[in-house]
Amino acid sequence: MKARKDFADAKFGIFLHWGLYSMFGQGEWYMTNENINCHEYAKVAQAFYPHNFNAHQWITAIKKSGARYITFTTRHHEGFSMWDTKQSDYNIMHTPYGKDIVKQLVDECHRQQIGIHLYYSHLDWTRDDYPIGRTGRGTGRTAGKANWP
Repeated sequence: MKARKDFADAKFGIFLHWGLYSMFGQGEWYMTNENINCHEYAKVAQAFYPHNFNAHQWITAIKKSGARYITFTTRHHEGFSMWDTKQSDYNIMHTPYGKDIVKQLVDECHRQQIGIHLYYSHLDWTRDDYPIGRTGRGTGRTAGKANWP
């Protein structure tokens, strides 16, 4: 209850929705909206290199805006993780950039004493065992292999 009250009391925060989808300039639902095969879509990871990313500058600007916290998309439905995870090679460490963006943001938020919330999507348009629902139907996964557990 304390965390819920603190969140409500903060009033203003910034949601950073960022991942491979940003390279297309079409939004985070691009893969499913355009029925792009997930294996073709994944190739863009080999070009992901946010040259001007600087966690200190980002958090400083966010804090100056009056925001009291950020929420960061660690992984969206496209299945790409913006941190160093051993669960899959489909993550930031296997791109030309090769640095853990989540760690950089979290560390900087702690340094500057601004709240950090991490958004993680359970939906995964890249896994055959993820049930095909309303989204991700045209992403090249094999129907009938769903295994939620």
